Amino acid sequence: MRVLYGVQGTGNGHLTRARSMARAFSQYDLAVDWVFSGREREDFFDMDVFGEYRCYKGLTLQTRKGKVNMPKTILKSDLLQLSRDIRALNTSDYDLVISDFEPVTAWAARHAGVRSIGISHQCAFLYPIPKRDNNIFTDAFMRLFAPIDTPVGVHWHHFDQPLLPPIVEPSDHPNTFVDKQILVYLPFADLEDIVPLLEPFTDHEFYVYHKLKAPEDRGHIHLRPFSRHGFQHHLHSSEGVICSAGFELPSEAIQLGKKLLAEPVIRQMEQQSNALALQALGYATTTTRISREVIADWLPKPRAQAVSYPDVAAAIAGWIVRDKAENLQALSESLWRQVPGVDSNTEAANAQQAWV
Repeated sequence: MRVLYGVQGTGNGHLTRARSMARAFSQYDLAVDWVFSGREREDFFDMDVFGEYRCYKGLTLQTRKGKVNMPKTILKSDLLQLSRDIRALNTSDYDLVISDFEPVTAWAARHAGVRSIGISHQCAFLYPIPKRDNNIFTDAFMRLFAPIDTPVGVHWHHFDQPLLPPIVEPSDHPNTFVDKQILVYLPFADLEDIVPLLEPFTDHEFYVYHKLKAPEDRGHIHLRPFSRHGFQHHLHSSEGVICSAGFELPSEAIQLGKKLLAEPVIRQMEQQSNALALQALGYATTTTRISREVIADWLPKPRAQAVSYPDVAAAIAGWIVRDKAENLQALSESLWRQVPGVDSNTEAANAQQAWV
């Protein structure tokens, strides 16, 4: 079986999910070719698991100071190059195309009539689930950015839809809790805006991961360049995480029992909806804008209760190989039965009822 797997390179969450899927596929007799877009090749890191992968420019949202900048997004979008890349990518030799919200592979499969499935958090929004700041334009964007035949959405609750639990990458790092150590990951904010927020809290150690060339220590604030090993070390050893309202990092933190403070990107429907779900499910403290006052209120909060997720990547790989990616509902029900308390959680049940 030959599979073409496309991954959106904007942000590291898609890459984390793809690494888990690559390891799961390695247990089967599959030939998987990987395509990445949305980031320059030199900006990718820890890519050995993908072998000889291809890169395309693709499409990506541009942000400034935590807000989606649509004029900049339009100016930086090369639709002519996107069209060329789609036409040039031959998918006819593949049995299946998988897209993690990656447009080149998804549209190439659509034009060639090759079966495609989407494995992403974005696919969850193709179902009637909790949403905030959505409209006809955001709904159309979710459908058309990377169109696929079968959407396999992952989320923190099933919301009575055939969704799957989060794909959390296995780790060899021990899960500890260093008192007053906090991991900070706000990739859409400028570093000069992040550091002043943390300066007053000198009794805490903050490890801030950002786009840097070299590590730098400023007293109790430790600035670190992107590193999968270093990031995982501080995630597993910290007592809490300050981050944007993406999906992969909150999912890892929830499984590890780390308390969360999440700030959604302004005018970004997915992150606004994630913040809505995190708050209602009791998984995080959310805020429209992180401030010193918000941090001061959050830091004394107690540890969170860990949520144990099954090996979703392995289950999906088996579902594709053995079940030919049929009967998604059965896969969904099987996996959620392995998540303790998901349907008995009062907050989850109340939140779900309110959104129906």
